[in-house]
Order: sequence, then structure tokens, then C-alpha cells
Amino acid sequence: MHAPVPPAKITTRRVFAIAGPAMIANLTTPLIGIVSTAAIGRLSDATMLGGVAMASFLFDCLFWLFAFLRMGTLAFTAQAIGAGETDQLRLHLVRGLALSAVIGVGLIALQAPLASILLRAMGGSDGVTAAARAYFGIRIWSAPLVLANYVLLGWLIGQARAGLALSVQIAINLINMAATTVLVLFLGMGITGAAIAAVIAEASGLVIGVLIARRLSNGTLSVPRAALLDRVALTRMLNVNRDIMIRTAALIAAFLFFTAQGARAGDVTLAANAVLNNFLLVSAFFLDGLANAAEQLCGQTLGARDRAGFASATRLVVAWGSAFSFVVSISFVVFGPALIDVMTTSDAVRATAHNYLWFVAASPLLSVFAFAFDGVYIGATWARDMRNLMIASLLIFLGTWFALRSFGNAGLWMAQLAHYAARGGLQAARYPALLRKSFGK
Repeated sequence: MHAPVPPAKITTRRVFAIAGPAMIANLTTPLIGIVSTAAIGRLSDATMLGGVAMASFLFDCLFWLFAFLRMGTLAFTAQAIGAGETDQLRLHLVRGLALSAVIGVGLIALQAPLASILLRAMGGSDGVTAAARAYFGIRIWSAPLVLANYVLLGWLIGQARAGLALSVQIAINLINMAATTVLVLFLGMGITGAAIAAVIAEASGLVIGVLIARRLSNGTLSVPRAALLDRVALTRMLNVNRDIMIRTAALIAAFLFFTAQGARAGDVTLAANAVLNNFLLVSAFFLDGLANAAEQLCGQTLGARDRAGFASATRLVVAWGSAFSFVVSISFVVFGPALIDVMTTSDAVRATAHNYLWFVAASPLLSVFAFAFDGVYIGATWARDMRNLMIASLLIFLGTWFALRSFGNAGLWMAQLAHYAARGGLQAARYPALLRKSFGK
């Protein structure tokens, strides 16, 4: 038996010690695809550029589906810290790495049908699809590396070592930039060079992450085989990860449906929505940083059986998220029109984006609760409820779109707002019952 860690006051400083580095790390996440696209773009080959952009988008969605490796590892690690079970930290890391290896190898083995299905679904031209297939065929080999890095990042943040997690992310992106520049621009390897650079960057990040993990683990990551394969622990891990994966799949489905419906509305509407989505991405990266803080603090206080600390962490994350979302919303209203004009020179796209800007301005005010309670639910490993509520939110999104589809793109944006409201609202409504269940009356 281990003694839970004595309760420590949950403060704003503790929240931002995790949220700050996580926000910066989140902003660096898409850089591999962006750097590859920028380097290829300098070659003035539209086909290659389209191929890299398409394949990068596919990898973002594909790897996002397995984000449970980061979330689950973070939650289990934070709970172990709170419970005083520091001897379990290596086990959570090694189990996560083993699972990431199995999934990554599986993706490599299935690369041919995966590429065929995904690229066909994207509907690009023959030239763009061929370029994307070439990029896909190389970068898929980074799958075990990317997923292992998810585990390491979750493990570090779960111990409130967000600064170390940020250093790994920065290293990955700096190495990617350097390798892409050398292979694409200096050695002229084109799309092949961009894909190889991504693999090199992820491999380097994994080496750095493992070295950090070994140092934090007194120089060894070895664990007893019997403890590693403990049936109860493995079952719990797989059940939580399964539920988070289903939740993420439902979230991705809503995102892809929104994109597809925008595309059906015509090129101008699709382009306008793409411009406006850049606003949402910036907002989401920062809100997700606060969600990272909720994951760690709620996980640790749950492990320590500290109900007051758990509730305090929830309140602080929601409060600071609300304050941030208000500032962001006002900023979108004030600076949005000018930013739209910077991002596109098309008068038609500008006019359309201006018309829908108020939907974007309203989004942070609703999505803040979705992000905050996502973090709370993940930290507490309330994965089954999170899964069910996300599926319900997806159905509300689709139902709202169906009811408002006659309003065209405005109806689609209203459905998006309804999705945000449903995600946060349903989780907030369920929160008191789960709090009582986890901590008792």
C-alpha cells in the first residue's frame, strides 16, 4: 500500500505552470506539415504542393485518432503521483510505449489499404494523389515514433513536467525544419525529402524523450514482466484508451462532416470556412493548454483522494478558460476583418468570411466548457461517460445541421456552435454525479 500525497493547494500558478508550456507545445504541433508544405511550395510545383498538403492533413487526422496514448498515459501517471505510487510510473510509461509500438507497426502493415482508402476519399487529381501517395508511403514509417512520442509527452505532463515536454516538442520541430531545408532545398529530394525529414524529426524526438525518461527513472526503464502484463492494470488501460479513442473518432467525424459540407457549398464557401477555421485553431490550441492542466491536476488530486483540490482545479481551469475565451472573442470581433483580408486576396472569399465572422467570435465562449471538461474527464479517467456524451454531442450536431440545412453555410456554423454547447453542457451536467461517485458523499 502507498500513502496518498498530502493535499497541496491548487493555485493559478500551478495551473499555468502546466498550461503555459502546453499552449506553446500545441502551437508547434502542426509545424511538421507546415514546414514540409512551405519547403515544397518554394519548388513551384503545384502538384507536389497539393500532395504534401493532402497527405499532411491525412496524417494529422490519423494520428489524432490515437491521441488517447497521450491522454491515457497522462491521466494514469498523474493519478499514480497523487496516490504516492511512484513505483508505478515506469510501468505506465512502458505499457504505453508497448501499445504505441503495436499500433504503429499495425499502421505500417496496413499502409497499402489505408493509403488507398484515405486518398480516394480526399478526391484529389491524379497528379496530387500520386504525390500524396509517395509522401504517405515514407511518412507512415514514422507512425510508431509519433505514437511513442505521444506516450512520452503524456508521461512528462502527467508528472507536471510540462517544460520538459515542451523541450521535446521544440527539438522535434527544429530538427524537422533543418532536415527539410537540407533534403528538399539543398539536396533536391522533393517530396521524398520532406517525408524523410518528418521521420528523422520524430525519431530524434523519441531518442531525446527516452533519454529524459531514463534520467527521471534513475537510469533504467526496465520493469518486471509480471507487473507489466498485470491483467487488471492492462484491462483498465485498454478500456480507458478504447473509450477515449471512440470519443476522438466522434470528434473527428464532426470535424470532417463540417469540412465536407463546406466543400459541397462551393469553392468560395470552402475557402472562407478554411480561413475562419484558422481563428478556431489558434483559440483551440490555447484552450487545450488549459485542458492539459486540468488533466494533470484532476488526475493527481483524484489519486490523492483530494476532493477539494479536484473541485478547485476544475473551477480554476473553467474560470481562466472563460476569461481567455472572452478576450479572444472580442479580439476576433475587433481584429478579425483585417486578419481575413491578410489571409486571402479574393474579394469573394473575403466578403463571405466577413459574413460568418460572428460565428467564429461566438465559438470560444461556447467551446471553453468543452475543452475544460474534456481535461477534467480525462484526468479523472471518466472515459466511458466522456465517450457517451461525445456521441450524444455528435448526434446533436448532425440533428441541428439537418434542421437548419436550408440556411446553407449559416446553418452549418450554427450546428458547429450547437456541438460546442452540447459537449461542454452535457459534461458539466454530468460532472456533479461523477464527482460524488468518485469521492463519495
